[in-house]
Amino acid sequence: MRLVLTSDTHLPKRARDLPPSLWAAIDEADVVIHAGDWVGEATLDAFEARSARLIACYGNNDGPGLRARLPEIAYATLDGLRLAVVHETGQSTGRTERCAARFPDVDLLVFGHSHIPWDTTAASGLRLLNPGSPTDRRRQPFCTYQTATIEAGKLTDVVLHTLPPRDQVVARGL
Repeated sequence: MRLVLTSDTHLPKRARDLPPSLWAAIDEADVVIHAGDWVGEATLDAFEARSARLIACYGNNDGPGLRARLPEIAYATLDGLRLAVVHETGQSTGRTERCAARFPDVDLLVFGHSHIPWDTTAASGLRLLNPGSPTDRRRQPFCTYQTATIEAGKLTDVVLHTLPPRDQVVARGL
């Protein structure tokens, strides 16, 4: 099962559209996971139209329309892998063990908010992934998203994709 993980798209505030390479990955994925901060409902509509399956939550920048359509925390089981998707997890210090205590029955936690890619595993076995942002790199060198595979209930092949400067320019409409 092929996954695309993204968050903090901030459309149309940070960009007019997503980078073409991310849309291509979404079109090919079996499951797309979005960890909030969509900003515009049209972005959710586009993801719903283009995703074979979408698992998503709302973020702190998402208004009442998005909050009415999305949960604060999304849960799913994919091929035996139990996952949760949430936007905010608090400060980075102590995040891994704090999230392991908050989500004891989950194998994978996908989160956003910081725009900083993250990949750690708690002592309990909980894997935490933050795909960064495809449109707003903040202090990071690149805009990013992640892909992964689930095989027999195990998460494999987690890859952080850095978006080429050309995609960043297209995404920002420059």
